[in-house]
Amino acid sequence: MLTPLLWALLATFLLHDAQAASAAQWRDRSIYQVIIDRYALSNGSDPTLCNPSAQTWCGGTWNTLRDNLNYIQDAGFTAVWISPVQQNWQGERTPYGDAYHGYWIQDSTQLNEKFGSSDDLLALSKEIHQRDMYLMVDVVVNDVMALSTNPDYSIYMFKDASYYHTYCPVDYSNTTSEQLCWLGDTNVTLPDVDTTNPTVISQYGSWISELVHTYSIDGLRIDAAKHVDADFWPTFCGTEGASGIFCMGEVFGGLDVEDAAEWQGPLDSVLNYPMYTALTQAFQIPGPLNITALTETMSQGKQLYKDTTVLGNFLENQDLPRWASGSVDVQTLYNAMTFNFMTDGIPIVYYGQEQYFSGAGDPLNREPLWPSNYTKTDAYKFIQMLNQFRNYLVNSTASTSNPWTTAETQVLTASQYGIAIMKGDVITVLTNVGSPAQNNTHIAVATPYDRNTALTNIITCEQWVVGSQGYIDVQYTLGGQAVILHPSTILAANKSPVCSGLVQTSQGVDDDSTTLSNAALSVVRSNFRLTLWAVDSVVIAVVLSMAVGWRWS
Repeated sequence: MLTPLLWALLATFLLHDAQAASAAQWRDRSIYQVIIDRYALSNGSDPTLCNPSAQTWCGGTWNTLRDNLNYIQDAGFTAVWISPVQQNWQGERTPYGDAYHGYWIQDSTQLNEKFGSSDDLLALSKEIHQRDMYLMVDVVVNDVMALSTNPDYSIYMFKDASYYHTYCPVDYSNTTSEQLCWLGDTNVTLPDVDTTNPTVISQYGSWISELVHTYSIDGLRIDAAKHVDADFWPTFCGTEGASGIFCMGEVFGGLDVEDAAEWQGPLDSVLNYPMYTALTQAFQIPGPLNITALTETMSQGKQLYKDTTVLGNFLENQDLPRWASGSVDVQTLYNAMTFNFMTDGIPIVYYGQEQYFSGAGDPLNREPLWPSNYTKTDAYKFIQMLNQFRNYLVNSTASTSNPWTTAETQVLTASQYGIAIMKGDVITVLTNVGSPAQNNTHIAVATPYDRNTALTNIITCEQWVVGSQGYIDVQYTLGGQAVILHPSTILAANKSPVCSGLVQTSQGVDDDSTTLSNAALSVVRSNFRLTLWAVDSVVIAVVLSMAVGWRWS
């Protein structure tokens, strides 16, 4: 006979099994990434005291995130990725500041008390799931943090030097060195855990299984994934591993698709750094405006990745400069964001991207969000529209034989001015011409649709009609707006919440758009009047070399 305690434990495990999410389920989601310390403050806190340059704690917690989830959910996101919950460095302040970001691990078996208690994390997880959202937690298993190359190992989860590789600096041109040597430098070292050690494998497996089940975690983002022995990941990740859930690994790099793709297999997914690099090269102003980098990366991805539909698509994160620090034109952001939502993969937005934050790299790219007052900016409304449309596509095709998320993205045309892609029955036309009017610039696109087919531009809810031989022609007399086209009859048949006021008549389509769609139209029209993004004496950080390099956090 089961005791009440055993029944409670069984119920906990059954509840998690019902919530645990596979790669197939995660591909339907869109993710908002949060650094816990920088997302929200408790009532009564001084909002003026957080200076990113100080590299110290600003006061965000699991509870303050829980109290401010409406901002994320209202934007249409269906998952939240939070920074690591593991205990961080407890010692003296380092030459590079405090462990506010969560990536300087001390004892993984303990929670980070700076962010709250076990009950607080449980409450956050419960609230996220009650909103029908997923919880993704960042985890670090490659290393711990120290202030010397000969640390006191008794403070860590693995308490003996035999569980770590011998100190050596990383040679980033050598894969073996990347996996055996220590990240960091001699000021802040990151002792490298030996993930081939059977005891390490077993104890990490027990730890992650307990963490996932206790807090009903749906997915893991894996820090520094390529610095860990590849054979370790199948024991740790995925439905067959100890965690039992989806894992998305960080394989930090540049345009090298092969380097990133080799890690999808050991891991369910990776963050798509090659595509990020291609997007910066294709769209950022100033920049090479190299659309070819984008098309070549897409082509290589189809050949080398096992599944492009679960890759993580992003424009910013805690290790990269903000988009606005490298591009002076706001339309480049809108076009690049549209690509990430309308192509293969899982769209990810780093907190503050929707507020046009412009921090040019660590630590300035870890700004507090609260000075924005969580304003629903034009970028926020644009993301809201993209999420609403993508969620509609996911939900309206989920039970069909051709779900939108698994449809392969096709390139219809590409030129120096932009690219047209098609995924499912959605055509997306993107450009790098920027905000100023371009009276003699256009992109002609051959579509599979018959002449006179009515399409709806999802961004403006305006009707388009397919021309002779199936062509559409996108003009840039108002500047470089993105265009998303979907057959009007399908929108009506599926009762789309996007552009839901479009009513078929014998004369064509009457536009009585929803409030959200009108807001998106306002975004487009107002931003086309911009010539430059207001950067006010900001030094433009042109595209960084994405050659792999070490990071402290």
